Amino acid sequence: MGRRPLGLRRHDVGRTRVSLILWTLAGYLLGAVPFGLVIARALGLGDLRKIGSGNIGATNVLRTGNKPAALATLLLDSGKGAIAVLLARHFAGEEAALLAGAAAFLGHCFPIWLGFKGGKGVATFLGTLIALSWPVGLVACATWALTAAISRISSLSALMAAVLAPLFAFALGRGDVALAAAFMGVLIFIRHHANITRLMQGTEPRIGRK
Repeated sequence: MGRRPLGLRRHDVGRTRVSLILWTLAGYLLGAVPFGLVIARALGLGDLRKIGSGNIGATNVLRTGNKPAALATLLLDSGKGAIAVLLARHFAGEEAALLAGAAAFLGHCFPIWLGFKGGKGVATFLGTLIALSWPVGLVACATWALTAAISRISSLSALMAAVLAPLFAFALGRGDVALAAAFMGVLIFIRHHANITRLMQGTEPRIGRK
């Protein structure tokens, strides 16, 4: 058999690049859906951006006192990251899954529908990790849960998970997931800059506090 013509190889590479771009865009758009804001408005809880921390995530929904709404927000925000990964992996492979998951995280943090002012990405981060590598995701979730149980501080729990997730991924031989986790982890720290200041001052509110 002869070699594949160079033109065909270039065509395949071009088609792959287009596919990766499309899955990245799809991941971003899925991640940009502000479920917390939608749920709060649908249940008459008000505009989350004017409640508590102003965040659109589950922790701020919990500050409204509506636990089912907070749980629904948590599941949907984590689910959109996982769904982006699983769909991209099924149709386009692991590289597309990594890009779609990271893009979903970016979409949640910087949603086009809200002027690029979104949430802090913790639930989407965890959901994305579970879909990319369930052992890494479960250990990250356990880190969050254990820290939350001890400290009762959501931001500290998120920061701990963000720090340790790349290390877990690397230890498990998933360098690709470690890189994605590190990228998201850095953004989580950036998005939590005000929380870090309050943690250092000892004024960060506890979970469930309005």
